[in-house]
Amino acid sequence: MSKTFRPWKIDEPLLLPAIVGDFVAADHLARFVLSVVRDEVDLAKITGTYGSERGQPPFDPTMMTTLLLYSCCCGIYSSRRIAKACRERVDFMSIVGLDAPDFRTISDFRKRHLKALGELFGQILHLCEKAGLVKLGHVALDGTKIKANASKHKAMSYERMEGRAAELEAEVAKWLSTAEAADAEEDKLYGRDKTGEEMPDWVADKQRRAEKIRQAKAELEAEAKAAAEAKLKAQAAAAEKREAEGQQKGGRQAAPPSTAPDAKAQKNFTDPQSRIMKSKDGFVQAYNAQAAVDAQAQIIVAQDVTQSGSDCAQLVPMTDAIESNLGRRPAQLSADAGYCSEANLASLEVRNIDAYVATGRARDAVAGTAKGETTPAPSPPQPAGTPTRVEAMRAKIKAGGHTSPYRLRKQLPEPVFGQIKQARGFRQFLLRGIEKVCAEWAIVCTAHNLLKLAHGRTLSAALPMAAAAG
Repeated sequence: MSKTFRPWKIDEPLLLPAIVGDFVAADHLARFVLSVVRDEVDLAKITGTYGSERGQPPFDPTMMTTLLLYSCCCGIYSSRRIAKACRERVDFMSIVGLDAPDFRTISDFRKRHLKALGELFGQILHLCEKAGLVKLGHVALDGTKIKANASKHKAMSYERMEGRAAELEAEVAKWLSTAEAADAEEDKLYGRDKTGEEMPDWVADKQRRAEKIRQAKAELEAEAKAAAEAKLKAQAAAAEKREAEGQQKGGRQAAPPSTAPDAKAQKNFTDPQSRIMKSKDGFVQAYNAQAAVDAQAQIIVAQDVTQSGSDCAQLVPMTDAIESNLGRRPAQLSADAGYCSEANLASLEVRNIDAYVATGRARDAVAGTAKGETTPAPSPPQPAGTPTRVEAMRAKIKAGGHTSPYRLRKQLPEPVFGQIKQARGFRQFLLRGIEKVCAEWAIVCTAHNLLKLAHGRTLSAALPMAAAAG
């Protein structure tokens, strides 16, 4: 007995919906992101850059911004993959209106408005706050190493730079002397339209590489000199403070800091501003991405990127960034042992923040020259016989036991990094240089907050509330 099947109409012409928005359901994420960007976000810094009527009309910047944010929410970051999705996926078609931009257009738009796109983080964060997803009752801080757009094998140590640059320059000099002695043979080899003095590509490459090595060597020397000057300045300030308090430093005079770079200090030729950092996967060429996460709905309330592999110097700047973004400080703050130092704990005391910072590997913050590395203000001296702030913090966490708010530290940043790196596949920066990387991380964090806003319990009231407040 034959069975009747549903008609398979792949060869029949279709009558498309009246609007492309009907390609997806009414509660689809694509519609939500489009609604937020079009109705709630101020894009004046992007749209204001378009003034001239010359040339072909550009794609609507609101559409392009929506496309980039939605692609980040979907874990698609490459401009080529975004352009392909605009041609093949109906959710992307519902955003671009069947007028798919070329991958170069997408890439150029992101490059041109990178800073303004990164600044959208603050606007989306305020929408999350108005939707009731941010309370600042407890905020947890953590950092994660994200690979740079560079290979660690393209780095060279300061010790090796001098010898390798000399080797390359010697090879080039040898070839030039050989070429000068063989003019006649080169005329036959290259033809009459050539002078015979042209250098082959491999020679030019070696010359450029030697110049790049010399430049990297000079940068390492400049960084070492700046670090030594900062250390001398800090020592002088400490000495002045001791003199003002009538204290005298006993013991031998400390040797002045060296202005010469460490022989093992490295510089990467692909992305010189990235650094070799230790991660769970071993040593990688990376940046240190920071995030402060609110306990209410895992909203990222502050974010930054630093070139330092250590987290210690980031606690105070990130805490101040929360206040800068939302106008108030968190009541409680937790962080792992990488952020613990006497100076950091003293800074949280001054800000009246109830801190829970692990003390397992507590150490003093060290001044540096990388972005975000600063010398915390020295902590006030403790009276003799009283426990240090680190010791007091250790006792505080131990006394809290399983009910201590410190337990939230693992429940907040770690899942957020897992969602960004595992669920949405952001494991490596596409851009190079600390300034561009900071903006790229801000866009990724903005997409994370957008997803939380879309999936929040108060979603139904979020946009009306935001519109009324606006």
